[in-house]
Amino acid sequence: MAARKAPERKAPVDRAPVPPSPPAPSGAPDGRSRCAWAGADPLYVAYHDTEWGVPVHDDARLFEFLVLEGAQAGLSWLTILRKREGYRRLFAGFDVERVARFGDGEVAALMIDAAIVRNRAKIESTIGNARAFLKVVDEHGSFEAYQWRFVGGAPIVNVRRTMADVPATSPESDAWSKDLKQRGFKFVGSTIVYAHMQAVGMVNDHLTTCFRHAECVGLR
Repeated sequence: MAARKAPERKAPVDRAPVPPSPPAPSGAPDGRSRCAWAGADPLYVAYHDTEWGVPVHDDARLFEFLVLEGAQAGLSWLTILRKREGYRRLFAGFDVERVARFGDGEVAALMIDAAIVRNRAKIESTIGNARAFLKVVDEHGSFEAYQWRFVGGAPIVNVRRTMADVPATSPESDAWSKDLKQRGFKFVGSTIVYAHMQAVGMVNDHLTTCFRHAECVGLR
């Protein structure tokens, strides 16, 4: 039997190294780049894409966000979003006048309903904040008029390139937090207040790489 020939070896071909694939943007698979915190949970992505950073001037919605931001203290925002409809149902559709009239009976009922965060201090602060909210309305004509004066009546458009660039507070949130506390509001530390300002579009803190940053610029 004839001996087999060893296969010929071909000279190596120089090839350019293949670069690694870029990381998928937050909110994939639709391919749009988002703020990293939006993640991939559909509820969180929808909130980021349609609500966060959009200026709010309606008193009822401003009260809703005050309630939800206060409830979040010590918890994740996603936890609160998942309980949002429970809050809407149990706090009279965020009707501030009705909530301001809640008493011991309503507090007792709220404390046993798992649809919301069952924390007595937070529940009682929501009722107290509703009463303080109405006093502000009496003084300024609307809560919106009072609230937006802390940013001069128009959104502050920030230029944040990474999440590390986004602060937890600002001079504006410090000033507003101090004023709210003097008016008797609870769960309104500067960090909570700044998160509220981001949510209702008083500041545009979408990263510049996020498709929503440009979309929110110019909104009033």
